Amino acid sequence: MGTILTNGRFRTMDPAAPAATAVAARDGVFVAVGTDEEIGASSRPGDCSTDLQGRLVIPGLVDAHIHLLGYAQARHRLDVTPARDLEDALAVVRARAAETPAGEWILGRGWNQNRWPGHAFPTAADLDRAAKESPAYLIAQSGHAGWANTLALEVAGITGDRPDPPGGVIQRTGDGQPTGILFEEAMEFLDDAVGSPTPAEAARMIRQAVPSLWEVGITGVHCVDGQTAYQAAQLLHQSGELGLRVVKYLPASQLDDAIGAGLRSGLGDDWLWIGGIKLFADGALGVHTAALSAPYEGESENLGLMVLEPEELMDIGRRASAAGLSLAIHAIGDRANRVVLDLYQALPHPAGGQGRPAVPNRIEHVQLLDPSDVGRFAELDVTASMQPIHATSDMEMAERLWGQRTATSYAWRLLLENGARLAFGSDAPVEPVDPLLGIHAAVTRRRLDGTPGVDGWHPEQRITLHQAVSAYTIGPSRAAGLGAKLGSISPGKLADLVVLDRDVLAIDPMEIPSAGVVGVMIGGEWVKGPET
Repeated sequence: MGTILTNGRFRTMDPAAPAATAVAARDGVFVAVGTDEEIGASSRPGDCSTDLQGRLVIPGLVDAHIHLLGYAQARHRLDVTPARDLEDALAVVRARAAETPAGEWILGRGWNQNRWPGHAFPTAADLDRAAKESPAYLIAQSGHAGWANTLALEVAGITGDRPDPPGGVIQRTGDGQPTGILFEEAMEFLDDAVGSPTPAEAARMIRQAVPSLWEVGITGVHCVDGQTAYQAAQLLHQSGELGLRVVKYLPASQLDDAIGAGLRSGLGDDWLWIGGIKLFADGALGVHTAALSAPYEGESENLGLMVLEPEELMDIGRRASAAGLSLAIHAIGDRANRVVLDLYQALPHPAGGQGRPAVPNRIEHVQLLDPSDVGRFAELDVTASMQPIHATSDMEMAERLWGQRTATSYAWRLLLENGARLAFGSDAPVEPVDPLLGIHAAVTRRRLDGTPGVDGWHPEQRITLHQAVSAYTIGPSRAAGLGAKLGSISPGKLADLVVLDRDVLAIDPMEIPSAGVVGVMIGGEWVKGPET
């Protein structure tokens, strides 16, 4: 039995046939794209036909950078993102502490001191005021710093005598005592104390979270969480409950295991496959650890932090490349981006597995570039994996900490003009997962309330609606080496699509976030709607 969709306004993202009114799919694959008459003539007895009532249809949207398990976990933890100041954040914690038995962990995320008056980091003593009888630990919105109360520090064994780990910093008072703030790899101390979910527990949380991704039109993700997320995805795939296509990037800590198991980029099937190895070059803007070539504004001694030094990156890169594993390297500051580009220039291009095309190396975030490095992405065939909503979320902070350098920050248009390939995502749970919010940010460089003005922030970096949609469809597919199977509504490609209640390619861009997803199809099967 096949699926026939008619009376739609298909924007296929296929330059050979960019528009259509109807499609046919069989065995999870598009077999025909054309007019209602053409597709109707190809129907067979038993086919399931749906009249889309003139609605817009685009290829399935793919989040090219999401912490899938982190997103699933965040749905069950405290969210202090809306906090306007320290007291707001403490009020949320205090309410949870009132219903939490003494000694049980209080976990949350989302604080951002850059949005609070004075921009000062909070302390363990502050958190003690809201939760003193239970260990409390809240991850920053960026995911690159943690805030622990005194009891949590004690449980994790963090004292004034404990040294900083490689690639991490325990923030300290003048007399060397921990303040309660942990940066980068120092967060592992608290992660170890809290403990990780089992693969079965992780699978349950992800399964519960997947429908929320369908609700915003997501049919696939590139997951950059750790080994447990991969184990969970395997369990869900084995039981037929994965629910969306997953490209998995494994952490650098699992490189030896991956090599020993013979894993290669592109290994897998149409639901779950290996993208490569994920690692970190530097930190983040919000906690002032993104590695810069010149100091942060007003911080003459701060150049940020390299989580891995160039020699360590080169060692990992050579071993991964020799094993056929592509790299996805987090780099936010201009110094970190240059180091990673230098690494890619020195490495051979990795080969794919099971006959798949090679999976390109990529840089995650690419938030600040030296102008001389912009053209190197195309020269080296490096995918720029970026999250448009970071620009509108970070713009005041970026101006304050990077000053005039923001002229080449979140530079989507400049990268495209220089031949780079973009793959867009959300970085959820750091930012909201909705791709329509990302498309809106990419096209307008404005927040939902219209700030900073009609032209947006650095309007010279705005891109077109078609380019933005492409970066959520064609871009992620190419980034995973799957351009022949995904990314457009074309005969022979997997039948993933999204039905919207309005034409986001024709309306005022400020109205894009209000568009509704009324239907989502994955592999020729409706997982949502269509509500026709």
